[in-house]
Amino acid sequence: MSRIGRMPIAIPTGVTVDIAENNKVTVKGPKGTLERVLPSEMEIKMEAGHVVVTRPNDLKRMKSLHGLTRTLIHNMVVGVTEGYQKKLEINGVGYRAAKAGKKLTLSLGYSHPVEMEDPEGIETVLEGQNVIIVKGIDKEKVGQFAADIRDKRRPEPYKGKGIKYADETIRRKVGKTGKK
Repeated sequence: MSRIGRMPIAIPTGVTVDIAENNKVTVKGPKGTLERVLPSEMEIKMEAGHVVVTRPNDLKRMKSLHGLTRTLIHNMVVGVTEGYQKKLEINGVGYRAAKAGKKLTLSLGYSHPVEMEDPEGIETVLEGQNVIIVKGIDKEKVGQFAADIRDKRRPEPYKGKGIKYADETIRRKVGKTGKK
């Protein structure tokens, strides 16, 4: 049995979970509403303030979908109560970020500034000029937008210049040495 899939999902106060046909799950909470269509093979039920996911049989596909379905619902519940955030750091001389309205402008050593628009349901906050915090209730969208920002200038291994996650460590390399 899937250890993760077997665990029931506790629903905190102020959160409502609706399960429609074709496993369309809608989670409403203090921060907003998320909805997602989950695999129709899984059986999702409400039981005494908990959501329980069960699988029909022990085929390999069903086993993998079991834990995935449970985790997706859990992420939705956490998203509408606490929300998610990713922290990015910009390192490098002259590299900085600026924010105007919903537009994030990055100066990353290119001949032009890189402009990015905040997607629907995602908010970017600046701390100083070189720390970007991406916030939202959908874990997948927060992670994807943070990855898109990081892709504009990935950290390089020699000086460590570029955009990196706050908890990421960059493996540094030794530069070339002159002839003797």
